[in-house]
Amino acid sequence: MDVQEVLNWTDNLVFSKTGKHLDSLQKAVVEGTWQRQKYPEIARNCNRTHDRIKQVARELWQLISAELGEDVRQSNFRAILEQVEFSNVLYFGSGDGVKIGDIKFCKGDCPNPTAKNRSRPSNATSTQPEKRHDLTEAPECDRVYNRTTELTTLKQWILQEKIRIVTIFGLPGIGKTTLARELVEQIKDNFDYILWCNCTETLTLKCLQTNLIQFFPQDRETKLPSLIDYLRSHPCLIIIDDLQELFTPGELAGTYLPDCENYSKFWQQMARTPHHSCFLLISWEKPTEIASLEGENRHCRTLKLGGLADSAAELLTDKGLTDEDKWLELIKRYGGNPSWLNIIASTIQDLFNGSVHRFLSYPSLFLGDLEPRLQAQYQQLSESEKMVMLWLAHQNAADISHKPAELALSDSDFLKAVQSLRKRGLIEKITDNGESLFAVQALVKAYVKEI
Repeated sequence: MDVQEVLNWTDNLVFSKTGKHLDSLQKAVVEGTWQRQKYPEIARNCNRTHDRIKQVARELWQLISAELGEDVRQSNFRAILEQVEFSNVLYFGSGDGVKIGDIKFCKGDCPNPTAKNRSRPSNATSTQPEKRHDLTEAPECDRVYNRTTELTTLKQWILQEKIRIVTIFGLPGIGKTTLARELVEQIKDNFDYILWCNCTETLTLKCLQTNLIQFFPQDRETKLPSLIDYLRSHPCLIIIDDLQELFTPGELAGTYLPDCENYSKFWQQMARTPHHSCFLLISWEKPTEIASLEGENRHCRTLKLGGLADSAAELLTDKGLTDEDKWLELIKRYGGNPSWLNIIASTIQDLFNGSVHRFLSYPSLFLGDLEPRLQAQYQQLSESEKMVMLWLAHQNAADISHKPAELALSDSDFLKAVQSLRKRGLIEKITDNGESLFAVQALVKAYVKEI
């Protein structure tokens, strides 16, 4: 089923109800939603305001919801259409109707595919619930470069140890979402319900809980009273990507936005209360309460995702770079970050015809198109973190057992800033003769020195 078939289906539905065909904005909303675009992106493409696009979309979803008997939203529009048993879909048109792809549009009293009258496969039983996996907001599966160890660890935590909250955190572009998407593909058969959610600053806890409860089957005689009851009734996997969008810029790591502060208690409840489900969190930084729960040995685990080592050579091969003997030096300079290496590889192709040797002949570390990405992360830091970062950037590795005298911070604020930078994955711990030293990754160090 492609986007044109979806547009035709929606156009027939709207025409049957309103006597009008889809206008250009309605088409843009349907097409953009099917292609997993968010409202702001659709608005930019149409040169309209965000609010106008939301209004058009809301009217469309209400009309489609009434026809399909389900609560249709942008987040589940594609999944619901893909799951409809098309032999039962109400269709529209003249005569005996038209068939578009696998969907028929008819005229008359055709059965409506509500949750109540969709037929189950003949081999289904009442004791085995129909699985529902909504990955509408998930990215497409991408190539995973040698993350076998990480995948094994995550599967061990989720499937065998039954960990209730698993967090993957690390620098932007390091491959967290790609890894999570591959993980879901490998373990999806172990869960009755899977939902992938992308965070925005508007995803309040109330909004998340409402979305989750609406996602679960609603055709029960007695509706379950709370979210935790749903999580207990069936094994569920809830993926929340870009969790850092819930945090306040300019504050220490893990400081929630005012409307999202109750997430802290929510994660504690999810970790401490018995259930059969798992929340998989993906973030630039490690939430404070998750770190505390791990310290209490609760049902939480965190994987800090580092850069690729030798396996990043596969990425450079795909990019067609030359001077293979210089690849490890290039990988080390850019921290094995797949996104950074992709961007730099494009620069090397463009300016040096793919020659890594000629690129590395420049004495300074080149930032180029990476600078806006580093700036976006740097702007998230608190003032105390920026002071500590600048101090660390001018050293190879530093001992933090004593606060440097030149920093105008209290001892407590100094250690809080160091701890916060660790939660963001911006500084690395190095053990030297039994002592712990801390250093800034080379590319980040180069950026901090330039600003």
